[in-house]
Amino acid sequence: MLRGMRGRVRVASACTALVAALAVACGACAGATSSSPGADRFDADRAFGDLRAQVALGPRPAGSAASRTLAGRLRRVLPGGRFSPVPGGLRNVVGSLPGRGRSILVAAHYDTKDVPGFVGANDGAGGVAVVLELSRALRAGRRPCERPVRFVLFDGEESPAGSSDFLRDGLRGSKADAAASARRTQAMILVDYVADRDLSIPREASSDPALWARLRAAATAVGAARVFPNRTGQGILDDHVPYMSRGVPAIDLIDFGYPYFHTPEDSLDKVSPRSLDLVGETLVELLRRMSRETCPRLY
Repeated sequence: MLRGMRGRVRVASACTALVAALAVACGACAGATSSSPGADRFDADRAFGDLRAQVALGPRPAGSAASRTLAGRLRRVLPGGRFSPVPGGLRNVVGSLPGRGRSILVAAHYDTKDVPGFVGANDGAGGVAVVLELSRALRAGRRPCERPVRFVLFDGEESPAGSSDFLRDGLRGSKADAAASARRTQAMILVDYVADRDLSIPREASSDPALWARLRAAATAVGAARVFPNRTGQGILDDHVPYMSRGVPAIDLIDFGYPYFHTPEDSLDKVSPRSLDLVGETLVELLRRMSRETCPRLY
């Protein structure tokens, strides 16, 4: 992702095998609790286990052996999981819940920046963990009248080592998916830096204001309003941009005040299941509201 449209430019940028790994990982995160009374639909313990399992693979730059191993695991977790090719030999991981009308897209990126020792506990693993758990939580109680939900885990969000042009070389997975799917997409929700312990996510400056207002209303409903303060941060070039450029309303959930950007210190001790829970419960509420808009009023 690219930070600072106004100011200094900074390039930012369940399957059996996985369930077995996550069962071990979750032992260390027991005790995470739901963020709000009456909202306990997002399993933060399991999501944090997903996060830990990704970090355990070590650095995961696009195209690496670790990245391809992870992609195989992710495909087996997402509903109807499949690979979608990305130019340069990369591949997005795509899943979906069927429904009526144009789809809501929920996405994150699963690659990490090609920096020695960088495991991306927040920058990569946190967003993926939320998307995986949303794909589980939203399966319960769905009706045929609901709007479809697509889940896409992007490959190649980060620009490769040696690149000096993020706009040209980054966002590879989202560019490919947006070109293929934008016409069939009602709205796009990007989940990026959402796991850090001191979580605060203002509206990213280019994010759609109306969709962001709906996100904040959902956060208020589940008791997570403090995570989404009523202010606007700076614009960031991230995986939502290819969709916005094609007319799709999109928002980017990203705490870009996170101080461990692209450093080996973006590690497990900097992230929290509590943060995943606050974001996850908010998104379950938002996505259920949005997906049921195509249903009769009795729903």
